[in-house]
Amino acid sequence: MNLNNKPVKGFLLDITGVLYNSDPSRMGRVIEGSVEAVNRLYAESVVRFVTNESTRSRKHLFEKLTRLGFTLKEEHIFMPIPEAKRYIKEHNLRPHILVHKGIVNEFEDLDTSNPNCVLLGDAEEGFTYESMNAAFRVLHTLSDPLIISLGFGKFYQRIDGPCMDVAGFVRALQYACDARTFIIGKPEKQLFKAATDDMGLMTDEVVMIGDDIVSDIGGAQKAGIRGVQVRTGKWRESWMNHSIKPDLLVDDLRSAVEMLLKKKGN
Repeated sequence: MNLNNKPVKGFLLDITGVLYNSDPSRMGRVIEGSVEAVNRLYAESVVRFVTNESTRSRKHLFEKLTRLGFTLKEEHIFMPIPEAKRYIKEHNLRPHILVHKGIVNEFEDLDTSNPNCVLLGDAEEGFTYESMNAAFRVLHTLSDPLIISLGFGKFYQRIDGPCMDVAGFVRALQYACDARTFIIGKPEKQLFKAATDDMGLMTDEVVMIGDDIVSDIGGAQKAGIRGVQVRTGKWRESWMNHSIKPDLLVDDLRSAVEMLLKKKGN
């Protein structure tokens, strides 16, 4: 796959590490040039936002981005929570829920009696021995234990350092119970496809810009989308030797947008 194959008609953007960096003591720190880059994409192209965010609702995330100075539409944000609810209802599942306290109310309409699976998101401080053991006990009683994971990131980057993401907790339960895992979110195809379909574009007409070599770049490429890696957020220089190779490596979102929109106009 190569950026020279087809013109870029649409953009998918990760949020944390691309638009802003997480900061535990404040709302977040906008990455220089990202507000202007998003404005350019809305003015000159088509853009959607694809995130594994599972600590806040889409409405809350939209309001946060607006307060940080971004101009976007709430319905242009694609995240795992709505897809997870749809999947759970369609398959008549009754989850034991271990997610961040900020999104617990998003699942209030689900049947959680006599659980037959576990729904796991980035619970942050909600991941305790007691909460993990409660999830383990549910899985341990099932003949075919199933974990539904909201995304599958290894870690995310905050201003104060890297933070363990949901994948490690999923793996711990999976190992302890020999459980099956169904991932909703990056690096799986569902969110990429939903966002691309919403733009009315084919996957090979779109690029994904992200800071995670596996979830953003590898996931996009598996979905037939070209992947643009930024050197912001969780970027590590060691990824230069990673088996996943981005179609383009740039300093930041602003650089990517400048380069790709210029190419579009040629």
